[in-house]
Amino acid sequence: MNTNIEHLKYPIGTFKSSEIISETQIKDWIKTIRNFPTQLKLEVKDLSVSDLKKTYRPNGWNIMQVVHHCADSHMNSFIRCKLALTEETPTIKPYHENLWAELPDANNPSIESSLIILEGLHQRWTFLLDSLNASDLNKSYFHPESQSYVNLKTNIGIYAWHCEHHLAHIKIAKNS
Repeated sequence: MNTNIEHLKYPIGTFKSSEIISETQIKDWIKTIRNFPTQLKLEVKDLSVSDLKKTYRPNGWNIMQVVHHCADSHMNSFIRCKLALTEETPTIKPYHENLWAELPDANNPSIESSLIILEGLHQRWTFLLDSLNASDLNKSYFHPESQSYVNLKTNIGIYAWHCEHHLAHIKIAKNS
């Protein structure tokens, strides 16, 4: 196993957004988000409970925690998107993802419920994202933890990256 912890934390690198985000880039990101539940299901198909407990790095989350985290995180992003579309630059509520990953539901080897959540959520989310116009994509929310404004087009990129990031974690864990 690769001992470079930083590479194991960020196997595809960290998210980097350019100042100019093209319509083509947004469509590609939405496609990544749309396809994530199917790709995730393929990666975790037929894994045993023992397999689901494998981690992608020392002191990292196991596969079941990653799957449940994706459901939690993507639900939060969907809500943040809707808040930005319906309120004037809302301040979103951050959450402690590491603490959420320690809760009993995140350590449940029955990942089917999170896979079902992700499938339905991503259908609704990408339907909404496909409908956004240029003005909508420039709407933003304020993230109090990072003290930054995040517009929806950047948020789409962040979550396309997030999908690929955690798929890479699962692939690493499966091979550990």
